Amino acid sequence: MTRAIPFLDLKSLHSEIREALDAAYHRVVDSGCFIMGPELQAFEGEFARYCGVDHCIGVGNGLDALKLLLQAYGIGPDDEVIVPSNTFIATWLAVSQVGATPVPVEPDPTTYNMDPVQAARAVTSRTRAIMPVHLYGQTADMDPLMALAAQHGLVVIEDAAQSQGARYKGRLAGGLGHSAGTSFYPGKNLGALGDAGAVLTNDHSLADRVRMLRNYGSRVKYEHEQAGVNSRLDELQAAFLREKLRVLDAWNEQRRRVAGLYNEGLKSLDGLRLPAVASWALPVWHLYVVATPQRDALCAHLERRGIGTLIHYPKPPHLQSCYAEFADCDLPLANRLAGEVLSLPMSPDLTEAEVAEVVTAVREFFAGSH
Repeated sequence: MTRAIPFLDLKSLHSEIREALDAAYHRVVDSGCFIMGPELQAFEGEFARYCGVDHCIGVGNGLDALKLLLQAYGIGPDDEVIVPSNTFIATWLAVSQVGATPVPVEPDPTTYNMDPVQAARAVTSRTRAIMPVHLYGQTADMDPLMALAAQHGLVVIEDAAQSQGARYKGRLAGGLGHSAGTSFYPGKNLGALGDAGAVLTNDHSLADRVRMLRNYGSRVKYEHEQAGVNSRLDELQAAFLREKLRVLDAWNEQRRRVAGLYNEGLKSLDGLRLPAVASWALPVWHLYVVATPQRDALCAHLERRGIGTLIHYPKPPHLQSCYAEFADCDLPLANRLAGEVLSLPMSPDLTEAEVAEVVTAVREFFAGSH
């Protein structure tokens, strides 16, 4: 192997658009406007159009996006929100931080996304919302979730942090539910150069409430209707995101190329489960996640060969110290996935030769040469 293969090399990826990023930086610095200015307004319009929704409201990060949506819906104490049992903890934290109760449901065992059947079983008289996560870059099965919500008078809030550009039956993530929160954390498919996030919706009054809440609860300067927060996507990150949005589709297509090479190279390996793609899905492969009971040994084997991997996620939310009251929940699939999943290197700039090296190393492991 000529060089180590990192899990994700943002420095290398950004070098492809360095001139555009530099120009965006100078554009903002020269403008003298750094908060709530023309770059934010332009990005909000561009990303809303990209996702096929009426409103994009830039906020500080993905957790804030979900939390502000829950607040704008008036969800709080005594309310329940259905969430996945296997997800990054931010999905749960948003619910907890408005005083509501997260109700975890187990995933579909093939796609690892929220199972609509399990979600239906979790609905109670206190349920106010369903918050599916489009995990690893593939959307959840949204039509049955929307039908379930209509049946019970609930709202569906997409956690679209891993799915910028993903499609469900031809429609883009972020425009599939009643609203969506997304993250532009640097490692996302559409990543800022710092923390950033956004709310997406077609609901005009909801968008107006989120705009007010993100800006100290104020629509008019120095007049505050509610105890809001300071969570505003700044001009510099908005400018960077505008440039990266221009290459998002091309980069997602390159991720699909990488995933295709993995699928072909790793097929039919006894003991290794490859990602399953639903017939209605067009994923963007935020992550390429395999699963095996030998996960830790495989991870160590790849590390010895200079191949970077990550585990998404090694401990599910219900086993985290901050959710001790959920420790006895019967969530066997989430527990099993936490011990078996492994994310292989995934980036638009991975070469065919680099993917081949990863494939060779994985196949060596299962051939017993490790």
